[in-house]
Amino acid sequence: MDHNQDRLALPVGTTLDRFIMRKQEDFPYATGELSQLLRDIALAAKIVNREINRSGLIDITGAYGQQNVQGEEQQKLDVIANIRFIRALRNGGEVCTVISEEDEDMIQTGKNQGKYVVAIDPLDGSSNIDVNVSIGTIFSIYRRQSAIGQEGTQEDCLQKGVHQVAAGYVIYGSSTMLVYTTGNGVNGFTYEASLGEFFLSHPNITTPPSGNIYSINEGSANSFPEGVKQFVQYCKDESFSARYIGSLVADFHRNLLKGGIYIYPATAKNANGKLRLMYECNALAFIVEQAGGKASNGQKRLMEIEPTSLHQRCPLYIGSTELVDKAESFLSPEPAEAVAAREA
Repeated sequence: MDHNQDRLALPVGTTLDRFIMRKQEDFPYATGELSQLLRDIALAAKIVNREINRSGLIDITGAYGQQNVQGEEQQKLDVIANIRFIRALRNGGEVCTVISEEDEDMIQTGKNQGKYVVAIDPLDGSSNIDVNVSIGTIFSIYRRQSAIGQEGTQEDCLQKGVHQVAAGYVIYGSSTMLVYTTGNGVNGFTYEASLGEFFLSHPNITTPPSGNIYSINEGSANSFPEGVKQFVQYCKDESFSARYIGSLVADFHRNLLKGGIYIYPATAKNANGKLRLMYECNALAFIVEQAGGKASNGQKRLMEIEPTSLHQRCPLYIGSTELVDKAESFLSPEPAEAVAAREA
């Protein structure tokens, strides 16, 4: 057999669709809806990947000219990604309600028989689009609590992270990967553009228990809490490597595979941190815990936080368990009065 025949004979691997089908028995209420929902998200990710890859050719980089609900300038691809994912979730029929970083209110899909709600950041790190740095999508899936047949409620959306039934992210970089968990470990799939399929490339991802990478925006160091300053100094004293891309998904993905800690603390400017609990922090917390890591707000397990608003912000300490534990050891608990004042 010549070399070309050798290559043709090689197996191409397990596709995402096939993997999801095999894993349906992981769901205690497996009737196919969650499997279909994950496929819907994967389809939208393929479309967004296409738009990102050709963005420089068709003038869809740059600012859109509006701000989202967070007061952040929207990029053109932010808007495109939001449309694509919401359309895919609406057309799939498994989701009754969506909350998105780009929309102030809940989005009712009109599919009131849908059993799930989805919280999504359609395009994380979009300020990096124009300079060709990795960006991503983050999603979180909950089983609705309200009665089937009516519109989803705010109570459906505002569930603790521990109630997630699935979560994942897509990273659009040198290769495009989809990583997700349904509470039975973490698996990663790499997109093969020539075949239009995601293939299992990173089965049973486990994050190292420790590491020597710390990821934090040290440009804000003067406004860090004292304990964070001390932990950063500890990292320097231990000759850790500082790695900070500015795309949450990219920083998280690297540390998940290599071991490390990502921190976005409360600062003088952002007393509750900057990242959003419902569609950024909870999803990544579920993933990292399933991979053997840890996620905290600096004081408690992140997925135990009781959400109170759709766009609630939260400090984030996430990554290898030993490093998150170490970071927490530098953080003294806030006095009850300070917590009450901050949350008022």
